[in-house]
Amino acid sequence: MIYPIVIYGSPALRNANAEVTADYPELKKLIDDMFLTLSDTGGVGLAAPQIGKNIKLFIVDCTPYAEEHPELADYRRVFINAEIYESSDETELFNEGCLSLPGLYEDVRRPVSIRMRYVDENFEEHDELFEGLPARVIQHEYDHTLGKVFTDRLAPLRRSLLKGKLLGFSKGKFRAAYKTRQ
Repeated sequence: MIYPIVIYGSPALRNANAEVTADYPELKKLIDDMFLTLSDTGGVGLAAPQIGKNIKLFIVDCTPYAEEHPELADYRRVFINAEIYESSDETELFNEGCLSLPGLYEDVRRPVSIRMRYVDENFEEHDELFEGLPARVIQHEYDHTLGKVFTDRLAPLRRSLLKGKLLGFSKGKFRAAYKTRQ
């Protein structure tokens, strides 16, 4: 099933998100459907809140970057109940977009590496260091599980300049090449 993407302005993007337990109903199907949805949108990451599910689950597929970064050729991952507990002091700007804010792109400063604990789709525990593009995508999706979107990371003046555009999303003033819902 391809889910519609929840658009900025929906409470689903700001609600608290619950931990996922191993007995979560049809978890494997949900994950498969999220990858199907992600593929349909052309994105590189998708968090459960973006499809209206307020749980701590997100997926990442960095394979679209494989042409420039061959090490990402089969980089598809599932992150459940993730916790970033360490970030590098070194940061960099990168132009980010979001399926929940179609057509909006802004330079966002983030740490270049992170350490994170999480469980995968088999509920196996992991404690890993992520660097480069995977770290960037993971941080973006992780923010969704905290009720944040990338515009929250912009300087206050820049956010203020985007106020009208952000308000427009909640009023349905946007175009997307994929299914959406408010």
